[in-house]
Amino acid sequence: MTKIRTGIIGGAGYTGGELLRLLLRHPAVDMAFVQSRSQAGKAVADVHPDLLGDTDLRFSEQPLAGADVWFLCLGHGEAQTWLAAQTPDETLRVIDLSQDFRAGGAWGQRQFQYGLPELHRDRIAAAGLVANPGCFATALQLALLPLAAAGLLGEVFATGITGATGAGQSLSATSHFPWRHANVSAYKTLQHQHHAEVLRSLRSFGGQPELHFVPWRGDFPRGIYLSCTTRVERPLDEVVDYYEKYYATQPFTVLSRRMIDLKMVVNTNKCLLHLEQSGAQLVVHAALDNLLKGAAGQALQNMNLLFGLPENTGLDLKASVY
Repeated sequence: MTKIRTGIIGGAGYTGGELLRLLLRHPAVDMAFVQSRSQAGKAVADVHPDLLGDTDLRFSEQPLAGADVWFLCLGHGEAQTWLAAQTPDETLRVIDLSQDFRAGGAWGQRQFQYGLPELHRDRIAAAGLVANPGCFATALQLALLPLAAAGLLGEVFATGITGATGAGQSLSATSHFPWRHANVSAYKTLQHQHHAEVLRSLRSFGGQPELHFVPWRGDFPRGIYLSCTTRVERPLDEVVDYYEKYYATQPFTVLSRRMIDLKMVVNTNKCLLHLEQSGAQLVVHAALDNLLKGAAGQALQNMNLLFGLPENTGLDLKASVY
């Protein structure tokens, strides 16, 4: 079997490291390079110590030739600038994990395709450039897409909590252990950067839903748990049927008949959903790992689609239940 030659641009951070762990274990992948200007020349295992014994790779300062696909794991605002400085290659696939191309954009003659497989599986498979969705955006969309597709989505009130890795690796006042430990706080109330991309997807079905979202920071390393409340005047069994049919062919989004919790999804590429109803008020709970289904795992899922592989190749992961 001809292996897919992959390269990571910006491999020293949380997302780049998580993607590298997946790619090193993917049966159809050979690593062409891992680039990082800040860590150039260092052994990958010196920066990601858990990979000691797994790889002899060293970080390169620039991308190396021979890759079939680049994963851009750069900061928001950096990916667009970096890619604009590169000579367009119409044969090279690119998957960007930042927010820079989620509203559109191009490299050379090709346009970026928004990369939520549960919404655009066929378009992703035919694309050359993919904009990976945001972590909160993925959870919100997967929680609400079946309602939007059925024309049942109106005003939504959502609250979600994310782990410390959602803030990235750079230190800030709210990412230091003494502040984060045993603490919870809201941030970017009603102004989260993923709000626009969620509404674009939900409104693509023809309705005009509204979203009011309050994100929280949590005292745990990884994962997202959110709850969305909206008015749906249909019996719960009927709504459950909408969800089961919508996700029937999707390998990673699963509807649970019992309450879900965060540990059921941490270290997996799954998104679990659970529905509850009180009168006409429907609550949709969603849980996923922000570094996997919310970032690196979904990027690998998109790579599988780009190269005609089963979506779950290299993503048969075990949850950390204890």
